[in-house]
Amino acid sequence: MSDTKPYVIPKQLVWEAYQRVKANQGAAGVDGESLAMFEQDLKGHLYKVWNRMSSGSYFPPPVRLVEIPKDDGGIRPLGIPTVADRVAQTVVTMIFEPSVDPHFHPDSYGYRPGKSALDAVETARQRCWSADWVIDLDIKGFFGAPG
Repeated sequence: MSDTKPYVIPKQLVWEAYQRVKANQGAAGVDGESLAMFEQDLKGHLYKVWNRMSSGSYFPPPVRLVEIPKDDGGIRPLGIPTVADRVAQTVVTMIFEPSVDPHFHPDSYGYRPGKSALDAVETARQRCWSADWVIDLDIKGFFGAPG
């Protein structure tokens, strides 16, 4: 490692991360820059992401807040990062996920590669046939103050 680049992040990894972001499409972030606009100076934008990440000077910009209506009348806040930040997040995921994922419990299904909510439901369904008891726990109420 050099003194100016304390983190080894191959440029090819940034390119692969961009390819994943492009495949997912997505809306513009707080900067208003769409994927098409980002691609107008693709080489420059990807270099900037790589340079800042590998030098340790990358700081994510704010995210754009979009409120999604829920069926029950409420809203769900959704944060939309900039295209460049989505590339940076994907780089981090590609670096850390292979080494961190094996440490998760096998029954952990949230945001895991190759696992989904449907897998969790299938596991629960199978276990319903092998046990004659169930635990019903309200997680939201579990951590709240006594009512």
